[in-house]
Amino acid sequence: MTQAGDDEWLTSHTTGAPARLREQVITHFRAATEGPLMLRLAEAGDAALAAATAAGRGRDTALDLLAADALITLALLATAERSPATLADDAAMLRVRAGVA
Repeated sequence: MTQAGDDEWLTSHTTGAPARLREQVITHFRAATEGPLMLRLAEAGDAALAAATAAGRGRDTALDLLAADALITLALLATAERSPATLADDAAMLRVRAGVA
């Protein structure tokens, strides 16, 4: 799928989310480098978590934490929709990336 197709996928899967959260998710996603959708979403989730960690306490921290959660959830959803046979492996990879494996 093209980057434009990835953007369309993200837009369709975030419709109805609170506006500020949706904007934060999209901002982190657009900053992610090109690659398969699942990896772009994972990279964006990592960036959102790093931003929350760097920010300390406050509303912006909460927004980045929620965005990180949404992006990792969306990464798993993308895998479930596009390549369900690899879902367990991709979930394990995300855990390793997060340092919780």
